[in-house]
Amino acid sequence: MLKVGGFNVAPQEVESLLKSHPAVADAAAAGARDERLGEVPVAFVVLHPGATATPEELREYCRRNAANFKVPRQIWPVDSLPYLTAANGSKLQRNVVREWVEDRAGS
Repeated sequence: MLKVGGFNVAPQEVESLLKSHPAVADAAAAGARDERLGEVPVAFVVLHPGATATPEELREYCRRNAANFKVPRQIWPVDSLPYLTAANGSKLQRNVVREWVEDRAGS
């Protein structure tokens, strides 16, 4: 659960919002530290093959379809997301996504 300025935001909620965009095949959300709000949502997206969407277009789409505190402050396109395959399906490795956020926030 992300705590954005006193509001609780589930990462899955942000991911579902992004996945509802026609260009987005998959998404992963996490929290990044923020001085004013404590933490803000950020996201990594995988686009459908041949699809194009800039991070700003995706943020604008989120702004039109969700409350401002749920809009990712940063969106980074990636080729794939870290999944762990198990007997009962695949599971997003959220710890790896959080590491990616820390790496990107430092640069």
